[in-house]
Amino acid sequence: MALPGRAARLSCNTVDACIKTSGVCICPRETALCCSSSFAMISAEQPSVPNKIQRAMDSQTEEEATCEEHSKNCTCSSKSSPSTSESSSDSPVTLKILQNWVPRASHHFDKEHYTYAGHHIVVQESIEHFGTVVWPGALALSQYLESNQEQFNLKDKKVLEIGAGTGLVSIVACILGAYVTATDLPEVLENLSYNISRNTKNTDMHKPEVRKLVWGESLNEDFPVSTYHYDFLLATDVVYPHAVVEPLLATMVYFCKPGTVLLWANKFRFSTDYEFLEKVCNIFNTTILAEFPESNVKLLKATVREN
Repeated sequence: MALPGRAARLSCNTVDACIKTSGVCICPRETALCCSSSFAMISAEQPSVPNKIQRAMDSQTEEEATCEEHSKNCTCSSKSSPSTSESSSDSPVTLKILQNWVPRASHHFDKEHYTYAGHHIVVQESIEHFGTVVWPGALALSQYLESNQEQFNLKDKKVLEIGAGTGLVSIVACILGAYVTATDLPEVLENLSYNISRNTKNTDMHKPEVRKLVWGESLNEDFPVSTYHYDFLLATDVVYPHAVVEPLLATMVYFCKPGTVLLWANKFRFSTDYEFLEKVCNIFNTTILAEFPESNVKLLKATVREN
């Protein structure tokens, strides 16, 4: 599942956030990049998007003040950051989404280039669907998985991604050695399958699987609990179409069994995003692992509560 707007572009002029290392995104349109800097910048400029996406973007500012209040009132626990001097014992790690520039660019406007765990990843995008664009949560979780492999060792683990979108996170999980099942809505599967196949074929990675999954529908028929158990459940920027948040929550509950770790990264735009977060905190043992203030992204870990 994805959110409105285009994936962030690199620019040396218009800046929304500073990016440092690791995940690499190369701007296919803006070829005059700042080569002298070791940092890249996420551009706030976005190309034209369909009306339904633009309307959703325009409504974001109306919710910002309320979102701030909900953020302050969130009851989730937090992970301390010993490497951050300003962090207190109840503060999550504060990070920036890392995006080193490299001298390589695509001439196709619909493709983005990244590098994670030493692999060059090319992701095909489209603005026809929310689920065919790379959003900030996917960058944040991909970066965190790459940088915290001892804490979250995916090698030979069974991983399910819900709302996989372009498949970037699933591709990174494959690179890190997981058995991956990437799922999304039927209209997204063709692009999702293409991206995952393109970036994982002819490698020694476990062969990933792409499947349809409509949140809250036919879960026991398509993924019976007697057969399917996952070590990790991954989700990024899935809380946006607010009409489906209840089925989304039901899907998280269904797949999160004892021993399953839910890793959820989301850009928080609206007060309803924080309301959903509160529901997650009420159901699961939830910890905020990291925050990315420039992108307004939070990364959370959740596990089932023991009775």
